[in-house]
Amino acid sequence: MLGQVLTATVTPFRGDGSLELAKFRALCRFLLENGSDGLVVTGTTGEAPTLTDDERVALWEAAVEVSGGSSTVVAGTGTYSTAHSIHLTERAHEVGVDGMLVVTPYYSKPPQRGIVAHVEAIAAATDRPIVFYDIPSRVVVDAEPETISQLAEIENVRAVKQAKPSLEAAQHVVECGLDLYAGDDDLVFPFLRVGGVGGICVHTHVVGLRVKEMVSRFRAGDVAGAQELDEELRPAIELLRVQTNPIAIKRALTLLGHEVGGLRLPLVEADDGETELVRGCLERLGLVSAVAA
Repeated sequence: MLGQVLTATVTPFRGDGSLELAKFRALCRFLLENGSDGLVVTGTTGEAPTLTDDERVALWEAAVEVSGGSSTVVAGTGTYSTAHSIHLTERAHEVGVDGMLVVTPYYSKPPQRGIVAHVEAIAAATDRPIVFYDIPSRVVVDAEPETISQLAEIENVRAVKQAKPSLEAAQHVVECGLDLYAGDDDLVFPFLRVGGVGGICVHTHVVGLRVKEMVSRFRAGDVAGAQELDEELRPAIELLRVQTNPIAIKRALTLLGHEVGGLRLPLVEADDGETELVRGCLERLGLVSAVAA
């Protein structure tokens, strides 16, 4: 297990659009001190499609340095190209990350057997754990139960990050002997109830300690207490829905005093209306004292 609560990190940029590694290290330290057991770097939230290979490596190296072996670092190495994904996985392995996040190949719309062959080829490039990322809303293709069963037969495929609400599909992941991580933040509690480990989250940038407490309460048998916390975190879910990820979470971090910079095109900054919606969610979460007026 790579941890119960992992944060899919944003990527800080300078005003000219270049990487801001010092701010990234500071963000990593903050997350690990505030509820996260580990970090997922260069995923969707990290604007991975806009990053060069060398930028990805620099981010992995920085995260591994900050973690110091006391927490986990998972590198997002999956793309729509199997060859490129293998190359990225090999580089991440050399850096010393603890695992790889491999998304269903997007745009190409491969058949189910193509998904299995893709993941199998990537997994052969490392002995580190592979987390398969099932997110049909972004990649169009839905990984079917039989596909998950076949992936579970690959030795180092150890987990699934599921970003679809199907409890039946989630239960199947668990029955296959794989660790189940919620891939949408509102699924953490429901997935715990069917045997999930926790979540690979975005809202933990701002409510990490409370999410960690929710998981801890559930593990301790306080299901009602965990559910109460889950309900209290509704504004954090609404925050993420203000605009396409990571637009809203980057604006929230800026409002809370974290210097994470802007976004790379084709993503754009939150506008005034979106900013006020984000601010309102932060106020409802009780984080208003940290928000600049």
